[in-house]
Amino acid sequence: MNMSVNFSTAKPIKNQFFKNPKNRELTADEMNQLAKELDAIKQEVLDDIGEKDAKYIRRIYSTIRYTGAAGRALLFAGWFPPAWVLGTGLLSLSKILENMELGHNVMHGQYDWMNDPKFNGPKYEWDIVGTSENWRQTHNYKHHTYTNIKGMDDDIGYGLLRLFPEQRWKPGFLLQPLYSIPFCLLFQWGVAIQNLEIGKVWMKRKSKEEFKEEWKPLQKKITKQLFRDYVFFPLIAGPAALPVFTGNLVANGVRNIWTFSVIFCGHFTKDVEVFPKTVLKDESRGHWYMRQIRGSSNLKGSEAFHILTGHLSHQIEHHLFPDVPARRYRQMAPKVEAVCNKFGLNYNNASLAKQFGQVVGRIVKYAFPFKK
Repeated sequence: MNMSVNFSTAKPIKNQFFKNPKNRELTADEMNQLAKELDAIKQEVLDDIGEKDAKYIRRIYSTIRYTGAAGRALLFAGWFPPAWVLGTGLLSLSKILENMELGHNVMHGQYDWMNDPKFNGPKYEWDIVGTSENWRQTHNYKHHTYTNIKGMDDDIGYGLLRLFPEQRWKPGFLLQPLYSIPFCLLFQWGVAIQNLEIGKVWMKRKSKEEFKEEWKPLQKKITKQLFRDYVFFPLIAGPAALPVFTGNLVANGVRNIWTFSVIFCGHFTKDVEVFPKTVLKDESRGHWYMRQIRGSSNLKGSEAFHILTGHLSHQIEHHLFPDVPARRYRQMAPKVEAVCNKFGLNYNNASLAKQFGQVVGRIVKYAFPFKK
C-alpha cells in the first residue's frame, strides 16, 4: 500500500494527551491513511472467513466438553492423588478455554455469521459467576468504545487499583499491593460485580431500588454456579465429595489467576496510556485506531499459548478488530506491526514474564502518590 502523505512537510496534529515518547505525532492525513491501511487488513481477513473458522470453533467447543467431562470423572476418584491432580488440571483447562477462547470471543459476535445457537454472541452465557449481559455492557460496549478513557472505561483498575498517574490517589491505594492478590484469586467475582457500581450506592448516586433490580439476575447466576460446582457435583460424588469440592475450587482459582494475568498484561504494562474525555471531540477513525494501539500490549508465545489466552495475547489486534475471529489475529499481527512501524507507533509486544513484571511494577509504584 502506497503512502500519499509527505511525512516531512505535513503539519502534525498537536495532542497533549498522546504523550508517550515512543510514539510519533501524526498529521490528519496520516491518521486517515492509518485507518485505511488497518481497514484493509481487516477486510482481507473478513473476505476469507468461512468453514475453516467454523470447524475451529467447533473443535474448541468439543475440547471444552471432553476435557471438562474427563476432569469431573477423574475427580470422582479424587481420593487417589494422581486422579485428583489430573482431574483438576483437565477441569482447569476446560474452564480456561471456555472463558477465553470460546465465551469471550463468541460474545464479541465473532461467530454470529455461523447462525449456530451455540455460538450466538447476544445469547451466549458463560461459565463464571458474572452474567454475560453485564459483561457485554462493561466490556464489549464501554471498554471497547472508550478504551482507556479516564472516567468512561471502567476497566481502568476496575475501580480497585490505581495503575496510572492520571488516576487520583487516595490513601487506600497504599494497600493495593496486598489486596490485588485476593483480587487476582477471585477475579471472576470482580468481573461479576463491576457493573453494579456499588460505590455509587454508597455515595447515594444510585438508589437502593436500582441496585436491587440489577442484583437480581446476578444473584440468580451466582446461585446457579455455586450450586453446580460446590453442591451438586460433590453430592453425587458420594465418598469423593471433598476431592470434587476442592478440585472445583482449585480449577476456578487457576482460571481466575490465568484470566487476571492475561488481561492485566494486555492493558496495564509500562507503555500503555490512558486518555481524558477530551480525546473524543471530533475523534476520527484513525484516532480511534491509534488509541487502541497505544492502550494495549501483546504477549509472545507458542500457538498453544495463544489459544489458552483466547488469543488475547494479541490484545492490540483484538482492540483494533474485536469482531474478527480471534484465531486470525496471529496472521494479522505481522501486518499490524508493519503498519505501526511505518507510522512511528509503538507496537508493545513482549513475553508474559516481562509484561507481568511491568504490571506488578505499576501496582506497587502507583500505590504511592507518584504523578508520573
